[in-house]
This record gives sequence, C-alpha cells and structure tokens, in this order.
Amino acid sequence: MFTGIVQGKGSIQSIENDDAVWTFQIDVPDTSGLQRGASVAINGVCLTATEINGQCVAFDVIEETLNRTNLSYLNVGDAVNVERSLKMGDELGGHLLSGHIMGLGEIKTSTKVGEGFDITIEAPESMMKYIHEKGYIGLNGASLTIGEVQQNEFNIHLIPETLRLTTFGTAENGGLVNIEIDAMTQTIVATVERMMKQENGGGDA
Repeated sequence: MFTGIVQGKGSIQSIENDDAVWTFQIDVPDTSGLQRGASVAINGVCLTATEINGQCVAFDVIEETLNRTNLSYLNVGDAVNVERSLKMGDELGGHLLSGHIMGLGEIKTSTKVGEGFDITIEAPESMMKYIHEKGYIGLNGASLTIGEVQQNEFNIHLIPETLRLTTFGTAENGGLVNIEIDAMTQTIVATVERMMKQENGGGDA
C-alpha cells in the first residue's frame, strides 16, 4: 500500500526492451533498508525491486502494465515520481493507494498561478463517475484534491511543495498521467449504483 505522498523524483538510467518484459534501471532518492522484492511506486505504478545497486534500482514491467500506464512512454533521462511502500506505524499523510492504475488522463492545460500551477486533465468517460470536486485522486502516484469538474475534465491545484517533489513542475500539455481511484470511492460508487438499480427494478415490478 502507498499514501500518495511522493518522496521525491527518480531518474531513468536505462530501459531494456524485449517483447515480454521491459527492465527499467532507475536512480531513486532513497534506498536505505530497501530489499529485493520490495514494492515501490513509480509514477504511481506498484513495481517490485529486482536488483539494487547503490541508488539504482531495477524493475521489471510486463506488457499488461505497459499497456495500462504511461511507463511505456518514458525514455532514458526522464524523471519519475517515487514512493516507497507504507510500513506499519508510518504517518498516513495522503490517502491509501494500491498502485494499480485504472486509466490514463491527458493534460489539456497548465497555468502558473502565483508560485503554484493549475492543470486541467481529461479523463476517460468511464472514470468520471468516480471523480468529484473535493474528492481525492492519485495522479502519477501523487495524492491530490480534485478541483472543478466539467464533463470529462477536472482541475487540480498544485502547491509549490508538490511541484518541488514531483514531476508536475515540468509537465507539458498533451502529457499522459496515470490515474488511480482509491478503493473506498470505488466501493461507494458501486454500492450506490447497485442500490439505484434495485430501487428502479422494484419500481417497475
């Protein structure tokens, strides 16, 4: 599990690409206590550390993950958001995330507002039922609060600290972001939909 509090930015050192598995070598901010087999969120995607060499950590990524996330669009030298997995007793500063990406959003606009940024993201229509103003969302592994929602788009207001710790400070229009909706929101929406379906069915009987 993860909190969505990005601990810093990593840098991709190499990508080995074959038909079945891509291997990413990524310099991460902190490897203290990290062991092979540990989970690390890279741009919000839960990956397993397969090799550790100093600050450089290797991760194998399968085709299914590449198809569902923005990892397949990354190149050597690109920065990524990094979060180590939650440990017992750690402070939960964001909201619980699993590292399982539901879909991709596209950055439509980004506007500097004071020392921060406002960005507008277009999400798949199928995901919009989970996205509401003041709700939480995971974008590239960062726990963020949703601003205004209109049709298939929503706004995010980024403070300077978020820009410093994450890749959003250099995000460009047209860029793709990984989206994760937390399990609680998914459960609430599914429960409401089921109740409405039962009520509608009862009314027709």
